[in-house]
Amino acid sequence: MADMGAFREAVTGWAAGGSGESARELAARLPVRAVVLLEGPSDAAAVDALAERRGRDLEGEGVCVLPMGGAMSVGRFARLLGPPPGLGLRLTGLCDVRERDFYARALEEAAAGAAQAQEQVPGQAPEQASGQGQRFFVCAADLEDELIRALGVARVEELVRAEGDLRALQTFLRQPAQQGRTAQQQLRRFLGTKKGRKIRYGRVLVEALEPDRVPAPLDGLLTSL
Repeated sequence: MADMGAFREAVTGWAAGGSGESARELAARLPVRAVVLLEGPSDAAAVDALAERRGRDLEGEGVCVLPMGGAMSVGRFARLLGPPPGLGLRLTGLCDVRERDFYARALEEAAAGAAQAQEQVPGQAPEQASGQGQRFFVCAADLEDELIRALGVARVEELVRAEGDLRALQTFLRQPAQQGRTAQQQLRRFLGTKKGRKIRYGRVLVEALEPDRVPAPLDGLLTSL
């Protein structure tokens, strides 16, 4: 039986230069109604964790959470998945503030100028995009930064200890490059220092959030689906 994982693989292969036949077939068979475009798997882990906390079955709702393998790929995925001649699916996602223009341009080009990307800055209400109604949500620095600020440094350090990474953190903090950085900046950098760590903590940090402390971009994304 076809599943969303097969669709993700088909789309990724298509974006890499393969045939789009399988992706088109799976999109219709599942069916898929929306795609969440994310930079990487750590963002996907956070989105999936929040969906589970809220009792959402995104795959069952026809939503594909798709890590693109880098923000610079957004234009390619938007062309394939967005308005015709793409698959005609609704597109949304998270991006870092420094990548906002890439996402906006990709969405506008995919919709032939009929859509404008939506961005959400922390503390501000999102603006509805025109045209296709496509929406993107923008993190102040990145999603890890949003989650650390929402939880607070002390709470994140507790989670690092609970995950068995306290010694690794202490070693990391002694590095000369970390001197002069804020505790929040150090924690954010620490999460990306080992393969798989950002993915694991994407889920750990979201699961530790109080319901009213979910970062605005992440909350807005899930609410919009």
